[in-house]
Amino acid sequence: MRPATPLLALLLLLAQSGFTQTPYYLTAPRLFDGERMQEGWAVVVEGNVIKAAGPKASVPVPPGAIQLDFPDGTLTPGLIEGHSHLFLYPYNITDWDTQVLKETDAYRTVRATVHARNTLMAGFTTARDLGTEGAGYADVALKRAINEGIIPGPRMQVAGRAIVSTGSYGPKGYDSDQQIMLGAEPADGNDLIRVVRDQIGKGADFIKVYADYRWGTEGEDRPSFTLEELKLVNEVTRSSGRVLVCHAKSKEAIRRAVLAGAETIEHGDFIDAETAKLMKDHNVTYFPTISAVEKITQYRGWRKGAMPDPPNVVNKKKSFAAALASGLTIGMGGDVGVYPHGENVQEMELMVEYGMTPLQVLKSATTVNARAMHWEKRIGSIAPGMLADIAVFAGDPSKRISDVRNTLFVMKDGVVQKHQP
Repeated sequence: MRPATPLLALLLLLAQSGFTQTPYYLTAPRLFDGERMQEGWAVVVEGNVIKAAGPKASVPVPPGAIQLDFPDGTLTPGLIEGHSHLFLYPYNITDWDTQVLKETDAYRTVRATVHARNTLMAGFTTARDLGTEGAGYADVALKRAINEGIIPGPRMQVAGRAIVSTGSYGPKGYDSDQQIMLGAEPADGNDLIRVVRDQIGKGADFIKVYADYRWGTEGEDRPSFTLEELKLVNEVTRSSGRVLVCHAKSKEAIRRAVLAGAETIEHGDFIDAETAKLMKDHNVTYFPTISAVEKITQYRGWRKGAMPDPPNVVNKKKSFAAALASGLTIGMGGDVGVYPHGENVQEMELMVEYGMTPLQVLKSATTVNARAMHWEKRIGSIAPGMLADIAVFAGDPSKRISDVRNTLFVMKDGVVQKHQP
């Protein structure tokens, strides 16, 4: 027999040392596949994809597979955070103005790397980041660092800088003789074409617009772009294969955003039956960001459970109830950054508190969010051919959504990120 060539010998050595990708065979009493809860299923992962999923009797263990069983756990697709700001952190630690105006982009980026890791370790393998709030396009760089394996973090879609109308956005109250940096990018009229194209060129995966802001005569939310301006943004955005998403709280701003072609509405604090029907008729997904309202109100002194609900919380509950009653598609996104990254489950818990079932919330955080991101053929479900993004939680989150707090296992792209025996 001829001796092996040096190249062949090296390949044999690498194979024997585990360089080749070893399959995984994952089991637990319960498995949420993105639509329904299954019992007694197994999942086979080979490389970065799910090779097989189904009842254990029909899914054999591949030769040499690493077998992991979670006796009291629930397997789910990797969860998806639908409204995140990885470059922000809780305002009761440092207020928004200070973060945006005084902290350097370098410092904020360092913090964001920790936020990204915390998000991933909590079982959220994907995040839709709605803007850096003054840190330019650092989220584009963060996404690249994660994709290249430099730092751990969720798969990302990023907005870069949101677009606001001139004069509407804060911070305000400073001497007008000095130039105050804004957390978003102002634009108007035909200049919107240039700004949208520039943002796309700098790496934005979608375009976010503030369709309204707190610039009414009494500080109330009022529309900040005309319907024609929003249509112009959408036309340019669509021509690039991207989508428009809108921050919109007031009914008129929501109406304009929907008619202009926005695919998601963020916040929607004044949704009523009529507005919800319009959104549903146009296949718009609603991201209610309940947590942001409650946490900011608590930072200002409200003690939940010990004090009556303030008007903004009462109103949010009414809006959420109207959306739920209409059958409007509701995504899971809490505006995390207002509260700690890694505590994303807070939004899921409030969605249950406000009227959804735990199973509905699990769908929102998986298949609904995946469709909103146009990634439904890649993530959000446990099925053959999907990317191997998988989380395991102790207990049964389809009955107690707070069980999502007990993260036992996280796999992203077939790579184990966390394993707590």
